[in-house]
Amino acid sequence: MSETGEPTVESRPALKRAIGPKLLFFFVIGDVLGTGIYALVGSVAGQIGGALWLPFLVAFGVAFLTAFSYLELVGKYPRAAGAALYTQRAFKIPFLTFLVAFAVMSSGITAAGAAARAFAATYLQPFAPWPVLQVAVGFLLVLGLINFRGVAESVKINMVLTGVEISGLVIVIAIGVYAAGSGQGEPSRLLEFDTEDRNLLLSISAATSLAFFAMVGFEDAVNMAEECRDPARIFPRSLLSGLIAAALIYELVALTASLLIPAETLSAARSDALLKVVAVGAPAFPLKVFAGIGLLAVINSALINMMMASRLLYGMANERILPPVFGAVHPTRRTPWVSILFTTAIAVGLVVTAGEDGVRKLGGTTALLLLCVFTGVNIACLVLRREKVEHAHFRAPPGTPMLGAIFCGYLALPVLSGRPASDYAISLALLGVGIVLWGVNRWWIGRPRLARKR
Repeated sequence: MSETGEPTVESRPALKRAIGPKLLFFFVIGDVLGTGIYALVGSVAGQIGGALWLPFLVAFGVAFLTAFSYLELVGKYPRAAGAALYTQRAFKIPFLTFLVAFAVMSSGITAAGAAARAFAATYLQPFAPWPVLQVAVGFLLVLGLINFRGVAESVKINMVLTGVEISGLVIVIAIGVYAAGSGQGEPSRLLEFDTEDRNLLLSISAATSLAFFAMVGFEDAVNMAEECRDPARIFPRSLLSGLIAAALIYELVALTASLLIPAETLSAARSDALLKVVAVGAPAFPLKVFAGIGLLAVINSALINMMMASRLLYGMANERILPPVFGAVHPTRRTPWVSILFTTAIAVGLVVTAGEDGVRKLGGTTALLLLCVFTGVNIACLVLRREKVEHAHFRAPPGTPMLGAIFCGYLALPVLSGRPASDYAISLALLGVGIVLWGVNRWWIGRPRLARKR
């Protein structure tokens, strides 16, 4: 997207179409699984009680509706631009398109911040009980150095890491099956709702708003469109089946956690909840093995998100919608070093200011930003229905884009969703930074014209 709002086309070689349906399926699962389920089970239990499986189920339903819209749009426009491209084509408002792109970038930073807190406060502790804040900051700085050095992870490596992440969740599920078979656990907890001073609907909405963080990631798959073989054909089955597989794993993990441990204990454990599930359900199981798997899961999640955020910032600078300094590339490492410094600094600032409840705050902020983006994507799908293309493509079932927009918008609203004010404060602060950069860039571009007029 250019400053005028029109897509820019450069003379460059096409990307290699090397991804088939199986690789895309594992890419989707690997992108969805990660920090969300490993770190937020306890926080979700604190919002809803023992029936914590319900928010994950509702979050899956909302994500599934939105996935239909993404599938229709990526089938019509198989380019690696995602929500920003769809927003621009539908509304042709450059500033709105910029806000969508900056919100997606910001969600990567907040997700990485949540992963940093989970890394330091949870999965590193069995190995080295070091101070959480210092470790979280150091974790982000190391990620920044790796990002600067240049990381080119293929989807085949992603398959390996996905297998590691899944193995940890399968361990939790197997422990639940074993515990249930041996008479452990309390099935009645699965239907317990701890609503505190709120009504049931508000409690479910608040828990779902947080659980939605665990379901995001599938939208990143659209950025692989130009590297997929026949994307219009393989995307629907691979994306939907990957999303279903991830949701099934989440549901079984949530059921296991609630079955074995009371909701108040899970809530008090916060990001330690799954470690506690393993310790209670299988005391003989070496806890460090599961902690090591959790470390790999959050490291992979954080690195992918920080790479995405820095490259998106770099791309916006190249399209002249942000100051050109963010497009600077290091002469030897060939990486966008200014964008990497900027995104790393923002992530560190968020981790430092988020406090002890940083995993929940930053995870909730990530979900809020993407719910707003998904609302726009669903509406864009409706608007672009009247724009025809020559090739065959997937069409979302009738009513799903409208339902997706309604539910995503509902979960993003401050009163109806029961979402804490901190999510909105962090989101607005991040978008405020973006608006300032947008204004600086427009002023800088306008300077020569003003000089000529004088």
